[in-house]
Amino acid sequence: MPVDLDVEELAGRAATGDAAALDALLVRIGPQVLRQCLRFLPCRQDAEEACQDALLQVARNIGGFGGRSRFSTWLYVVTANCARQTYRSLKRRADEQPVPLLPIDAADPRTTSVIAGSRLDLLDALEQLEAHRPELVAPLVLRDLCQLTYDEIAVHLAVPVGTLKSRIHDARRHVRASLQAT
Repeated sequence: MPVDLDVEELAGRAATGDAAALDALLVRIGPQVLRQCLRFLPCRQDAEEACQDALLQVARNIGGFGGRSRFSTWLYVVTANCARQTYRSLKRRADEQPVPLLPIDAADPRTTSVIAGSRLDLLDALEQLEAHRPELVAPLVLRDLCQLTYDEIAVHLAVPVGTLKSRIHDARRHVRASLQAT
């Protein structure tokens, strides 16, 4: 496989069934996917788990990449969904754990990362938003966390830019209210 192929070309070839292109694509996007997962999940091990899930989803579903939007946009969506699913799974596992007999000390604010706490609060706010207004989650995540342009998101979600901006505005309002309530 030529090394000089860009990610979009590799994705196109992989989508047509080129196994060598898929292997090269997964190697090339791995670090980017991990960085994006780290934006969502403060613990590196959790981000690595989400990264592996995202790469597996890419490998399994690359044939479904229709080229309607850029591969990088499709990858952002897959990665964001995997990171959020990993968070849900971790949260569910924590809720299922038996209550310890001895109380656990609360986190020491002097040693707890403000950024890590903020990420978890944001993920909780996104969960609440998804429960009530699921159509608002993807636009917000793609714009504010993945930093895609309005045009890229509009093409991917197949909505007019004006509708997209309205959804992002509504989503930000809901998330802001959730964050202020905590």
